Parts: sequence; structure tokens; C-alpha cells
Amino acid sequence: MPALSPTMEEGNIVKWLKKEGETVSAGDALCEIETDKAVVTMESSDDGILAKIMVHEGSRNIRLGSLIALMVDEGQDWTQVEIPSVQSPTPPSATTTGPAEVTAPPPKVPTQPGKLGVRISPAARHILDTHRIDPKIVTPSGPRGIITKEDALRVVSQKGDTAGKVVQPGPAIQPAAAVTPQQPAPPAVGLQRPAEPPISIPGKPPAPGTFTEIPTSNIRKVIAKRLTESKSTIPHAYASADCDLGAVLRLRKELAKDNIKVSVNDFIIKATAVTLKQMPEVNVTWSGEGPRQLESIDISIAVATDRGLITPIIKQAGSKGVQEIADTAKVLAQKARNGKLLPEEYQGGSFSISNLGMFGITGFSAVINPPQSCILAVGRSRTELALEEDEEGNPEVKRKEMLNVTLSSDGRLVSDDLASMFLDRFRTNLENPMNSALL
Repeated sequence: MPALSPTMEEGNIVKWLKKEGETVSAGDALCEIETDKAVVTMESSDDGILAKIMVHEGSRNIRLGSLIALMVDEGQDWTQVEIPSVQSPTPPSATTTGPAEVTAPPPKVPTQPGKLGVRISPAARHILDTHRIDPKIVTPSGPRGIITKEDALRVVSQKGDTAGKVVQPGPAIQPAAAVTPQQPAPPAVGLQRPAEPPISIPGKPPAPGTFTEIPTSNIRKVIAKRLTESKSTIPHAYASADCDLGAVLRLRKELAKDNIKVSVNDFIIKATAVTLKQMPEVNVTWSGEGPRQLESIDISIAVATDRGLITPIIKQAGSKGVQEIADTAKVLAQKARNGKLLPEEYQGGSFSISNLGMFGITGFSAVINPPQSCILAVGRSRTELALEEDEEGNPEVKRKEMLNVTLSSDGRLVSDDLASMFLDRFRTNLENPMNSALL
């Protein structure tokens, strides 16, 4: 399993694009691997024949460096390839898609029933004790012969609560202290285990208080890790402002007449890029020891997908027009939803924008994407009535379309007054889109 992104620690095999016995040339696509960011195509680095697929489609959480396939040179009998093991190293004629020194782990030796020293995980012990099942009848599948929770659930689902040898809970009762049927049992001391475990049992209807474990994708694991890192290590500061969208909406209508389709979010991206060009001191990241000034204005846009949130990057946004920004954003958003983003399309960035206006959210505060210094949260627009003077100085009521934005900034890099000045200049650029287009 190769490292296909800097933060990747494990991957999932989505689909093999070659079959065993097929001839492979250098650069050919071997399989699709889901990393912590996207689904990436793994290419072969050598010519040869794909002799053996060690990890099949649908396998999850494959650690980096794990052996996933074997290749042999052309002309060799690929059907006779030996699977490397601890006792039998990889033959010189066979190559692997992973590191050559990686070998398959030794086979698991399950503990035989009836032997002493049965190893049981805490969750499995709780299930077996609750259902009064003798651990000796359970075939372990965990490492070093440990009975896992899945082993216990399998026995429960197959044999029911009365399956197996019944083990009487608690210490043996002495004859002198025996309780007659007419006498009530002495009250239990301390906390007692529940009559039913709070887990769902396969093949049985769900009981009250049970739960079902949901597999977590690699993307969501990374999101959870980075959000925790961001909120625990970055001193977040927040500032909000209202922007008048009147000029933007009028310009959109004019562009639509020429069949130029751009969204309000495209104007927001353009106004942000122009503001960063005017205030380069905000276009910085945190390197671990201090600020790092960036020369390029690369804006990350948050895109929600079925696998989680990902932020593709519009590079050199400061030098792009609104229509070019719109076209780039559409392509990146579609690739993100299809899981086809390349690593260079989502790694890096100097500033992030998260827009939840399409979901009816009035305003919110977003979490900074480290090592960036800021993220702009955009809500939905709202209609307001305002009293203004006309050309002759007479007061009149006008309708305005207002937009709320909230800037989350890193207090180590952007001070409160700098964040306030950034928002004020951003508002000016957004409310004057024609001027921003010239910058």
C-alpha cells in the first residue's frame, strides 16, 4: 500500500483495474485506492505480469507498506509464484506493488477448545457472561488467539441465549448459606450488569437501548483529527459583517443576458482574492514556529460530499476573472463529489471559504483549516427595508438584499484590528464588483 497523500496512514481498495495474469506496463493503472482525501488511481512502476492479488476489492483500513499484490517478470510462470512469508522470503524473480521487504504475517493459531488460558477481549467477556456461554466453545479469530466481540456475537446469533455450556455466574454457593426457595434472595451489592448487552445482535430484532456501529471512512477520520487539532491548538477569533448584494445581483442579470452564468459565491471568491491581494499580511500560514508569507493567492472552497467535507483549491485566484473562477469551481466541485480530485487539487491553499447559504443558514462560524490563518463563513442573503435619501435629498424606503459573513481568524497571525480591516475592505470589494473585476 503506497502513500498517495502526505497525511495518508491507511487506505481502502475500491476496485482492481487489472486481473491476475494480465500483462502490465509501467504507468498502467492497477487499482483505485481511497485515501484520506479522495479516490486515487495507483499506477504500476514496472513492467511485468500481475501474478497475485493479496488484498481484494472492498478491503478497508490497509496500513501503508502492507503487501497488496505480487508481480513477476514477463515470460515467467505467474501461476507458480510463491506468496512471501516469514519463513519463505520473496523470490528474486518476483516483485511486489509494495516494499520488497514486506512479508505476510504468520498465520493465526487459534486457541483450541478445552485448553487453559483462553484470551478474551473485555467486550467479548461481557457478552459471553451475560448470555452464560462457556468461552471454551468459541473459536477465536483475533490476534494471538484472542476471542473478539465479533466471535462472541457470532456464537450468540447461531445458538441463542441457551447455546453452549451454561456457566453459573457468581461464586459457588456453600450448603450452609444455601437459600431455600421460600426465602428471598439477598439483595445484590454494587452495580449489576444489565440483563441485555447494549449491542445489536445479528439475526435478531433490535431491542431498546441497542446500537449499530457504522464504519468510518478515511476522509471522516482525517476531518475529525484536523478539526480537533484546529480547535485545540488555534486561538480562534470571530468577526461578522453585513454586505449589500444589490450591485452583484444587478451585474449577474446583465451577464446572464450574454449567457454568462456566474453565482454569488463566485463573486465572493473574487472579492476575497482581491482583498488578499490588497492585504498580503493576511495571506499567511502558520509553519509551527511562526508565520509564513505566501506569494500565491490560492483559495480553498468547502464542498460537501457523501464521504465528508473536502476543500479543493482555486489556484491563482487573484489573477482570474469571475467567469474563469466560476468554471474552475464547477469542475473542482464535481471532481470532489466523484472522489476524483488529484492530490495537488486539494493540498495547500492560503484561505478558505465555506458557504452554507444554499441550506438556509443565516450565519455561522467556521473552523479554521490548519495551517491557514482564516476561513470566511457565508450565510444566506436576506431582504431588508432601509430608509435612504434619493437624488433630491428626500427620504425614501428601499429594499436591500443583505448577506452575512463571519471571518474566523488565527489570533497568532491576524490581530483583531487586522481582521476588522480585512472584513471592511472585503465588503467594499463585494459591493463594487465592477471595480474588483479591474484589479
